Amino acid sequence: MSSINAVDFASLLCSRLCHDLLSPVGALNNGLELLADEHDPEMRQRCLDLLSESARTSANKLKFFRLAFGAAGGFGEEVDAREAKGAIEGLFGADGRIELGWMVGEAALSKTAIKVLLNLALIAGDALVRGGRLDVGAERHDGGTEIVVRAEGPRLVLDPELRKALLGEIADDALTPRAAAAWLAHKIVTETGGTIQVSNPEDPFLLFGAVIAGR
Repeated sequence: MSSINAVDFASLLCSRLCHDLLSPVGALNNGLELLADEHDPEMRQRCLDLLSESARTSANKLKFFRLAFGAAGGFGEEVDAREAKGAIEGLFGADGRIELGWMVGEAALSKTAIKVLLNLALIAGDALVRGGRLDVGAERHDGGTEIVVRAEGPRLVLDPELRKALLGEIADDALTPRAAAAWLAHKIVTETGGTIQVSNPEDPFLLFGAVIAGR
């Protein structure tokens, strides 16, 4: 299992966050520059629409990253499952390309479970290159919490690096910012004594299963 130190991993995670936020924040800057030089009412409205969309996208990403990667300040030991659902819908559901199937019966889950659920959903949603359906389920039982994430669509692409990171089969010097979320999910789950499973590359769908022991 990878044993990358905390500082190196923090750097990888920051790189991933900056990469994902660069596009919407850059669009905000472009929209402001266009608005300053534009006097045609119709074009100004288009600039305002661009600014609104970029601001919404940035806010949705930050809300998701706060729960998936951060300390989730403001919450107790457990997080309302609706917060996780709203974060996933904000990240993937805005343009209608991905349909979310929410099958979490629990009203709340531990912060640990929420992080794993969101990171697996992030990886699965990104794999739906041309859109599709993303199903997310979680259930508590005596031994802990079981999480299942399933993605199905016309084109599924899971980078081999992400698969290796999820399964803990990647070397420290091979880990890149792209695989930070996968490594984080693996690390969180294994530190509880749990496991992560990934469907075979040949399967027509993508399936992640995680058992978080004692949570």
